[in-house]
Amino acid sequence: MAGMFRKLIASGVAAKLMQEARKPQNQEKARQLFAQMQQKRRGGGTGGRGRVR
Repeated sequence: MAGMFRKLIASGVAAKLMQEARKPQNQEKARQLFAQMQQKRRGGGTGGRGRVR
């Protein structure tokens, strides 16, 4: 019974996340976040050592 409630709650949370992800202002924030993550991964960000050979 507890598993059913857990799945129901997880489904509701996932639905809410999808609704928020569709909003244009949140899409722009997501794009900026992904761009920052990619920049850090490439070693172009500030700080960090980047790629070690």
